[in-house]
Parts: sequence; structure tokens; C-alpha cells
Amino acid sequence: MINDVDQVLRTLLTEIATPAGAGEVVFDAPTRDWAARRTGPTVNAYLYEIQEDLARRERGAISIRDESGRVVGRRQPPRWFRLTYLVTAWTSRPEDEHRLLSAVLVGLLPRETVPLDGAPAALAALGVALPITVGVPPEQSRSIADIWSALGGELKPSLDITVVVPFPVSPEYRTAPVVTEPLVADVRVRE
Repeated sequence: MINDVDQVLRTLLTEIATPAGAGEVVFDAPTRDWAARRTGPTVNAYLYEIQEDLARRERGAISIRDESGRVVGRRQPPRWFRLTYLVTAWTSRPEDEHRLLSAVLVGLLPRETVPLDGAPAALAALGVALPITVGVPPEQSRSIADIWSALGGELKPSLDITVVVPFPVSPEYRTAPVVTEPLVADVRVRE
């Protein structure tokens, strides 16, 4: 599922930040060595955090119904995870990097969900909207400087993009066939 979200984000970021092949969108760790190898304008969306969204957790089985509304199976509800990407722009001039980040911000702000047009089949089959946020401050327990230190890179302007996606946790279990005949009791007295 993560690779499907990556694919949708790549398409979206390419549309809004690097139209007409004016650069590339990648998902690499922005380390010092990686930065030194950049040769053209690049928007990097590095997935640095995967956390379950506990506020969305549901308990109990979900009924699966056929066309007539009959319960034909059950499954556990999906678990929702927040995929958080550190989005940075890489060019030879800071002004161009700011322009790319601005394009990302302006292109994502009006969106509350990820567009699923042309999404991979597994993602589209979920049949639910995938919330997206941009630029939400990180939790108090971590700072952006800590992330850059861990990557061994220099602090750069960046945006956090978070996509919330459900992950199926169990297979579907078929239920017993529907009873279509009335119950008949045979009561006989034994001697």
C-alpha cells in the first residue's frame, strides 16, 4: 500500500511542481551524498514516519453483504496509518527551491484528500477518501532538526505531507449459508 501512495504522490507532485518535465520527483533519503549527486531540479518526498492513527481504530467485526443485503462474511476493520513525508526542493539556487516548495504548498492546500484518479487498483479498491495534510507542525516529541541530524544533512526548508491510509488486517471469513426453510421440530416420546 505504501508504494501505491508513493505512486499517487509522485503523479500529484509532478503535476503541481515540475510540469512539462521541468524536474523530477524522487523518494530518496536526502543525505549529504545524495544531495551532491543532484544534477537538476528535484522535489524529494522522503517517507520518514509511519504511525498508526489510533483515533481511527475501530473494534469488532464488519459485516460483508451481498447485492440483496444479506450478510455473507465478516472481517476485522482496517487499521489506519499516517505516512509522513519530508518534502524538500533541490536546485542550484535557493530562490528556485523556494519556488518549487511554494508550488507544492499552493497545489496541496486546497486538497483535503488524495486524488485517486489513475491510482493503482489496490488503492482505488479501498473505496474511501485518503486524507492529506500539508505543513502541520510535528508532534512535540520530535523536531525537524532531529530528522536532519539523523540524515546527516544540512537543515533545509521543508514541508511535511501526511497521507492517512487504511491497511486491511485480516481476510474475509465466510458466514454459514442463509437458512431458507422453517425450523421443524420432531418430538417423539421414547418408551
